[in-house]
Amino acid sequence: MHFHSKNSDLSQIPKGIAALIQQQSADTNQVTEPSRRSFLKMSVASGFALGMYPAFAQNNKAAPAGLKAFQQPAAFVHIGKDGGITVTINRLEFGQGVHTALPMILAEELDADWSKVSAVHGSADPAYVDPGFGMHLTGGSGSIKNSYMQYRELGARVRAMLISAAAAQWNVSPDILRADRSTIIRADGKMLSYGELAEAAMKLAVPEKVSLKDPKNFKIIGQQVGRLDANDKSSGKQNFGIDVRLPGMLTAVIAHPPVFGAKLTSMNDSAAKQIKGVRAIVKIAVDRGGEGVAVIADGFWPAKQARDALILEWDTSGVEKVDSVALLKKYQDLAKTTGKLHFKADVSKLSGAAKKISAEYSFPYLAHAAMEPLNCTVQLSADGSQAQLWVGTQMPGVESVAAAQALGISPQQVSMHVQMAGGGFGRRAVPSCDYVIESCHVAKAARSAGIQAPIRTIWSREDDIKGGYYRPMHVHRAEIAYDEQGQVQAWDHVIVGQSIVAGTPFEGFLIKDGIDGTTIEGMRDPYPIPMRLSVHHPKVNVPVLWWRSVGSTHTAYVMETLIDEIARGAKQDPVAYRLKQFADKHPRHTAALKLAVEKSGYNKRRLPKGHAWGVAVHESFQTVVAYVVTASVQNGQAKLHTATAGVHCNLAVNPKTIEAQVQGAALMGLGMCIENAAITLKDGVVEQTNFGQYAVARMTDMPQVSVHIVPSADPPTGMGEPGLPPLAPAFANAIAKLTGKVQRSLPFKLS
Repeated sequence: MHFHSKNSDLSQIPKGIAALIQQQSADTNQVTEPSRRSFLKMSVASGFALGMYPAFAQNNKAAPAGLKAFQQPAAFVHIGKDGGITVTINRLEFGQGVHTALPMILAEELDADWSKVSAVHGSADPAYVDPGFGMHLTGGSGSIKNSYMQYRELGARVRAMLISAAAAQWNVSPDILRADRSTIIRADGKMLSYGELAEAAMKLAVPEKVSLKDPKNFKIIGQQVGRLDANDKSSGKQNFGIDVRLPGMLTAVIAHPPVFGAKLTSMNDSAAKQIKGVRAIVKIAVDRGGEGVAVIADGFWPAKQARDALILEWDTSGVEKVDSVALLKKYQDLAKTTGKLHFKADVSKLSGAAKKISAEYSFPYLAHAAMEPLNCTVQLSADGSQAQLWVGTQMPGVESVAAAQALGISPQQVSMHVQMAGGGFGRRAVPSCDYVIESCHVAKAARSAGIQAPIRTIWSREDDIKGGYYRPMHVHRAEIAYDEQGQVQAWDHVIVGQSIVAGTPFEGFLIKDGIDGTTIEGMRDPYPIPMRLSVHHPKVNVPVLWWRSVGSTHTAYVMETLIDEIARGAKQDPVAYRLKQFADKHPRHTAALKLAVEKSGYNKRRLPKGHAWGVAVHESFQTVVAYVVTASVQNGQAKLHTATAGVHCNLAVNPKTIEAQVQGAALMGLGMCIENAAITLKDGVVEQTNFGQYAVARMTDMPQVSVHIVPSADPPTGMGEPGLPPLAPAFANAIAKLTGKVQRSLPFKLS
């Protein structure tokens, strides 16, 4: 496996990054299995990880005792003379709760007074990389999982330095001192506060090795802790990227081509220029080789009015004009043929089997539709040699490199101010860096037009929904043979869908033997199934991207509805059937499912007439979530009433955050099932423009959700995404019991 295939299309990612990756492709030896370690090595060697490796190298040279930049407390902890403790988080906070959970981890080992702890975002500085992947990244449900030990050690190092400072001031041995609630306490009861000691402590050598607490002694980790940002967000005080205000700032909106990659042939802007507040109308390059027009004005409204007044003509002759109906037919035809093989198995028993299932599933494109639309503010220095960006990004290091290339400066001349973001679900982690690059093009064009002002480029809700980078459309086809006891004899499975990583820096890590690993994640395991699995990856002129829980958004649905169908065909209870399949080989799945069953009262309480139970369990990002739901069909519409979750994420750093994560993921999973939850295209144009045409789950759709966590002291696993995948299949399984019909496509179609 090379970091980048020589046949891959690099046209959709910044050239500077692409060149580094191509160089790495020539230098990297082929390995057989991808791993986090190999990805880190490849990222470091290519320079893709940070974009600023000279700075990282300098930082490393000064690192005490060989500590790396992300292991040094100075970048993460500031203790004021008043005892206030500010913890810098190395992730984007966009609703998942890391603004609280990461400080909790550090404060635990620091023995801090939690009431004095606050948090701020990091930047594109090398210290703030994900220590597991070696790049700036908020994604893959890895924030707590990958930084758990990092933040514990950071807290322990600061605690050790504070103790050493106190020992020096008192002229005593550190061994007789202890830390508690932001205070160093001597054996005779004398105390010094962290605020009194911080200045001296931070001048001391940073210890390389530190002692960590036994989890049984945790006082903060594992507690139900209210979020540090809850008050500001619930009262409207919290600022997000879209709220950036700078002196003299102007606002821009972009007219994108109606078909992805189309070129501009003519523009009449005479009416637009007459709108009060318009400063400039400029042609710019946009994503995927297309051309667009940016309107720069005193505010969003005049910019939008002027854009609406533009008369534009486009050349779409050189790009594919996708039609969803025709594309579905193409995918269905492909699914009848064997693709590139991932799992090999004997499927000869499909003929003559006692029981058979032949199933075809389809899943549409989905938009991310985060509450806060895309935005990015760019300020250039007078001579254009320096740039500052304010943006809520999941990959600030990559965005810094992309911005530098777009502006024609070096990454070291780009300052990244990471902003709180109002959701993202993957859309703020785009390998092509589309919205950041376009914002930089706008700022550069404005400067060429004589405008010396910071420019905030904003996507409207319509721009956001029509702007691409969707969860890919997929078709699955399964042929299954099983016996009277429900044991699968053969399973032939084909998946058709675009690769989300082909032509990106992630290709070498995630594509093996021509198959995108994100497409097949969640297939087969944990069930002992003789499955032949193959994949087709057609190329389509629709930008695609990871969407919360990535491949598991469709694989969990297919697997868990088919497993339920086999259980019903064998006349077995779906819970008992799953537990039998897990046997003793999957204790975390068993524990999560049993907990959900116990807390839901499954088959022990009588449901209202016309209601049914539904069950599903799935592992993603190393966390297992099981749902037991109740649902009904009312006036031809499926209705989800309750959802009881059993969660096995190992140690729960903040159970309150986990509960919120699962509640949000459950609602988003439910959103895949409701009418009009689909992005469709006709003649290459996205047909949906706003929430009037593209449905998302609303408050009235929300079932009663209860979340229960399997106790564990093992290091945490991912939590941001795992609550989503099993919700839809559990709901579908309940509907299948009521109607006798399995929902083979999303959104549901009961009529």
